Amino acid sequence: MRFLGNKQQLLPFIEEVINKYNIEGETFADLFAGAGSVGDYFKGNYTILSNDYLYFSKVVNDAKLLNNEIPKFDRFKTKFQCSPFEWFNNKEYKSKVHFFVYNNYSPVGERMYFTEENAIKIDGIRIDMEELYKDNILEYNEYSFLLASLLESVTKVSNTSGTYQAYFKFWESRSSKLLVLRPLEMTETLSVNKNNIVYNKNTNQLVREISGDIAYIDPPYTTTQYVNSYHVLETIAKYDYPEVFGITGRRKKREFSGYSNNKLALYEFEDLFRQIDFEHILVSYSNQSIVPIEEIIELARKFAVDNIVHVESNEYREYSTNNLSYKRKGNKLKEYIIYFRKNRGNIKSPLNYSGSKDVLLPSIFKELPKHVGTFVDMMGGAFNVGANVFAIDKVIYNEFNPFIFDIIDMLLSNDKVSLVKEIQETVNQYSLEKKNKENYINFRNIYNNLKKTPLNLFILQMYSFQNIIRFNSKHQMNTPTGNNEFNEGSIQRIKNFNVKSTSFELINGNYLDLDPTMYPKDTIFYFDPPYFITNSEYIDGKRGMNGWDSNQETELLQYISKLNDLGYKFMLSNVLEHRGKMNNILIEWIDTHDFEVVDIGRTGIKFPRYEVLIKNFD
Repeated sequence: MRFLGNKQQLLPFIEEVINKYNIEGETFADLFAGAGSVGDYFKGNYTILSNDYLYFSKVVNDAKLLNNEIPKFDRFKTKFQCSPFEWFNNKEYKSKVHFFVYNNYSPVGERMYFTEENAIKIDGIRIDMEELYKDNILEYNEYSFLLASLLESVTKVSNTSGTYQAYFKFWESRSSKLLVLRPLEMTETLSVNKNNIVYNKNTNQLVREISGDIAYIDPPYTTTQYVNSYHVLETIAKYDYPEVFGITGRRKKREFSGYSNNKLALYEFEDLFRQIDFEHILVSYSNQSIVPIEEIIELARKFAVDNIVHVESNEYREYSTNNLSYKRKGNKLKEYIIYFRKNRGNIKSPLNYSGSKDVLLPSIFKELPKHVGTFVDMMGGAFNVGANVFAIDKVIYNEFNPFIFDIIDMLLSNDKVSLVKEIQETVNQYSLEKKNKENYINFRNIYNNLKKTPLNLFILQMYSFQNIIRFNSKHQMNTPTGNNEFNEGSIQRIKNFNVKSTSFELINGNYLDLDPTMYPKDTIFYFDPPYFITNSEYIDGKRGMNGWDSNQETELLQYISKLNDLGYKFMLSNVLEHRGKMNNILIEWIDTHDFEVVDIGRTGIKFPRYEVLIKNFD
């Protein structure tokens, strides 16, 4: 099939890159599948997840990925005593008032995409295919194969240069030939994986729903909108009688790709790289794309393990680690494969802290906007959220509680090996162990009266009841002993604790003191306050720190309203209902401002909370 950007000629090159970097896996996602040449080529090696936002592409990919060879058409042959190709090619069709192609894309409709004879045949075959499928004479894999065969056959008699953005004003020799339905060209294999799935979605939305091993990305590189280039094939595939307009008869209702928009393309890539949940990422790209390849490579580094990105060219090969090793050269077309391993695992903070969002991170991050310049974790706590955000410019951690702030600062500022060694020595010195109340109380007294350091408080919370940090009015730690300890898991969490974004800042202060106008307009402000209606002990204001009551709740909502009025984006974690109580202030505030509410999951065991995320952007 003639298709813009078809990678048929580059298939050995893609496979060569996979072999060179020993890329292994069971699932292979072809996320901008187009005519399906990549998925078709690799369908014997992997479970294929194919996607394209054009419906006609879904049909073609269904045909290739659900069939290992030309279908047998047993039911059809039993009924008609011939193959469907013979049947359709020999059948004579006459024009009818409801024939859409004939009435819109032939001279009858004052357009010259097809001769009248071919347009009538296209309509007749398309409608017959639907009837045969409805009557169970065709299985779905057979139906999709026939429909894809029709689409491919149509391209061989189209009066165009290859796409459908325009038609010739004369009858080109190919278009004058009679339409002949021929089997779709595809790779034949011994079998196909029954778990192959073909999607018809916006790729950036789909990657929020799927995961796997290898993802191949071949997005549009230019300002050409595929929905305009292939609108006729889209209409034949859907046969949905769309409203069309203009000289070329384009579909009026259509979705444009942000990848073909000069202003949006880089943000589309940023969102895709942030949300994609695959280990190995392969990006087909060109030196003549609307976003310079250097910018795509630099963007990929921010999401890559150890910031390492490899670049391969089908003309010459270069290897890139942390420094670019080449520059754009001239206007000659060069095709590249950009490869990196996605830094996809979430880092869990070593500090166990009430209200931490570590289990909800995937749900929260799916709701991020396409571009995150600066991310401000306004009530950072254990820093599980901000530390795991990929922000293009900077992540800012703000925490009001100085004791918690000092622990996070210590964990991020010190050498991990030295820190673990110091913790182990302290644990050994005071003989701390699980459920040992006497030694725990002794060490707690040491902390309260002699050595009130972030290190000692961090150790105390490891051995305290439910890892709670609780103080009396004199800011002395008073949590009783618990059933936890410093162990190998604790060591690994300390060693792994880093901020994923390349730049970050730590602030110890009240969120109210942060002037939002000091931050760029592409800043996202995230709030995770104490939950007003949960009655947690740490918000009652009787344990050495400020509490959280209706005054603090309304003060927060006023601050966020100001952010919204200034044009900033925000995300607020909270609960609307808990154990029969409703947060009426919050509910009415959301309704008044028409903010979006997203259910993001359940936390807690004894008294579970159904958490929501409130935001002011799509």
